[in-house]
Amino acid sequence: MDIVLLVKAAVMGIVEGLTEFLPISSTGHLILAGSLLGFDDDKAKVFDIAIQTGAIFAVVLVYWQKIQSTIVALPRQPKARRLALNVLIGFLPAVVLGLLFGKAIKAHLFIPIVVASTFIIGGFIILWAEKRPSGAVRIEHVDDMTPWDALKVGLVQCFAMIPGTSRSGSTIIGGMLLGLSRQAATDYSFFLAIPTLIGASVYSLYKERALLSAADIPLFLVGLVFAFISAWLCVRWLLKYISTHNFVPFAWYRIAFGIVVLATAWSGMVVWAE
Repeated sequence: MDIVLLVKAAVMGIVEGLTEFLPISSTGHLILAGSLLGFDDDKAKVFDIAIQTGAIFAVVLVYWQKIQSTIVALPRQPKARRLALNVLIGFLPAVVLGLLFGKAIKAHLFIPIVVASTFIIGGFIILWAEKRPSGAVRIEHVDDMTPWDALKVGLVQCFAMIPGTSRSGSTIIGGMLLGLSRQAATDYSFFLAIPTLIGASVYSLYKERALLSAADIPLFLVGLVFAFISAWLCVRWLLKYISTHNFVPFAWYRIAFGIVVLATAWSGMVVWAE
């Protein structure tokens, strides 16, 4: 296996892990990083989706106690059954719309200029969400969500099909706008990520299996390992961060980064691959 290619896989894994659960779009960063590294062919696109599983393993590890207690309590506790049902309900809209429009979106929107534009738009939405009055919070804890709350957040998650929007950003900021506390929205976003990203990874690997061979295993393993490590560090940091901070810095980061990408593209300083 080409060492340079493995280094690129490691870099992409780190990018995935650091950005998957922040409201800054992992897909957008992977598209831009892949464009700069020359790691953006059809196999690379499958790689980008597959290594999300490494990031999900990190979430499972951080939330293992909650996940385990919920599974054990399913037969006897309504609260546990409600949480499991809410995750399922929130997951279904992405499945339906992904199957209907996923191919068209990948064909037409997975380009750097679209990513940069949605970075900027998403940044202004975060600024708007953070200006909401504190009295707008209806749900302090993820266990208090209703199925209707879960469905609304699941529908908002579908906006993340547009690259650069951010799945975490859609669910966390969308959840906050729908009345969830910052903590509840973040916790639900993490739980919802488990079936969403594992499902997307399995489906992509199966659908594009003709592109892959046994020789690709080291490449994917390197990406998975680095995605896991960086995501584990990021999730632990984010859970501490949100206890005393808001998401405004991420909004300004999105806006500034999007402007840089657009400026370098229009000036010709960087030739972003289409």
